[in-house]
Amino acid sequence: MSDTITAIATPLGEGGIGVVRIGGDDALKIMRSVFKECPEDVVPRHAYFGHAVNSDGEIIDEAVFLYMKGPASYTGEDMVEVQAHGSNVSLRNIVRSAIEQGARMAEPGEFTKLAFLNGKLDLSQAEAVIDIIKARTDMTLEIAEKQKEGRLSETIESIRDSLVDILAQMAVNIDYPDEDIEEAEYEEHIDSLRWTLNSVEELISTASIGRIAREGIKIAIVGKPNVGKSSLMNAILGEGRVIVTDIPGTTRDTVEESANIDGVPVVLIDTAGIRDTDDTIEQIGIKRTERAIASSDMIMLVIDGSRDLEDEDDEIISYVKHIDGERILVVINKDDLGDNVDEQDIQDKIPGCSVLRTSLVDGNAVNAAAKVSSVISNKFDFKNIMRTESQIITSERQLSLLKKAASDIEEAINQLDSGEAIELAEINVHSAYDNLGEIIGESAGDEILDTVFSKFCLGK
Repeated sequence: MSDTITAIATPLGEGGIGVVRIGGDDALKIMRSVFKECPEDVVPRHAYFGHAVNSDGEIIDEAVFLYMKGPASYTGEDMVEVQAHGSNVSLRNIVRSAIEQGARMAEPGEFTKLAFLNGKLDLSQAEAVIDIIKARTDMTLEIAEKQKEGRLSETIESIRDSLVDILAQMAVNIDYPDEDIEEAEYEEHIDSLRWTLNSVEELISTASIGRIAREGIKIAIVGKPNVGKSSLMNAILGEGRVIVTDIPGTTRDTVEESANIDGVPVVLIDTAGIRDTDDTIEQIGIKRTERAIASSDMIMLVIDGSRDLEDEDDEIISYVKHIDGERILVVINKDDLGDNVDEQDIQDKIPGCSVLRTSLVDGNAVNAAAKVSSVISNKFDFKNIMRTESQIITSERQLSLLKKAASDIEEAINQLDSGEAIELAEINVHSAYDNLGEIIGESAGDEILDTVFSKFCLGK
């Protein structure tokens, strides 16, 4: 008999509705004790309205109770969901009442772990659940939903099936050592392995999109002090998240905020101006600016267009021009105050960069944000990314295992190509098969499972 577990399934904070989950063999028994008006015959998947009570029979809250009989439930085991008012006090008391009746507090991700152990989800689908919960953009949600549906699992299984066929053919060769293995058979194994390797490498190539979905495209906003970096960032975010003043050097540290551009996650990094300064704190901020530039996917260089280029501008241009110009967008700001910076001069200094003019005053902020967002979207081809039908690799765990499988297959190909014993190649093919199996959880040990499910919140 498994433990019966319980936890609050909705986020902490006030809300119209909060949900408590109870799962395990005693779920229905506990529901009968916690639900004051519980009928004698509880019909699965029917909603019952009444009152949740504590062990003394005192009313905790009005609630709706639903009983889902296993295996037709999320975990594959009996489950009860209690939908009460979204009060932390109310929900905690309902959990306490369930524990008093024999349940224990669930560990993070334990409900989903049970779903995996009971065959309701494989491990890649379980990982997609946490991605769905954390999704902040359309892109992240779409990729996670596809993985939750099992599309990645189907692709992995297809590749593993091809490896099984190759292993079966190798086994025939190994079982009949007296028979000479013709060169054509070696070539057949090699061709099959190359086709399989190509399928694995196609998945690996999607990891860059997966990283964008998981972490967002990082854009460092740089420029000398008081050119409008923080104002531009606030305009893109659509709210005043960064302090803006006329005093140079107000931003003394990097400030990161997330934005959603055409459904794709973007991380904007407002940086301290790069300049010579004796201020120790400002010097630390400048060092962090340099690190942000080095780690970003794109640099947005903001220049005050109302003034001629100054030494500080040229110093920053010299700092960033060694970066691929395709990764640089130069924003000539304060266009309403003058036109003292020549676009061609900027493009000569930073070959390949994009240049646009903006003004952030007199209601122009929305238009400026739209122009900048459009350039970012086009540079990274957001529309094409959102149209992709490929199975996207989103976790470092999955990527690491795919790379191991690719290395195994490549080694097997080299062994066969050089005429080594087929038994040696078979070992590597078996290893590739196992590594791919670990992606969907077939050969994942307890330590791996604990690591994956520890990332979940309570109640999921």
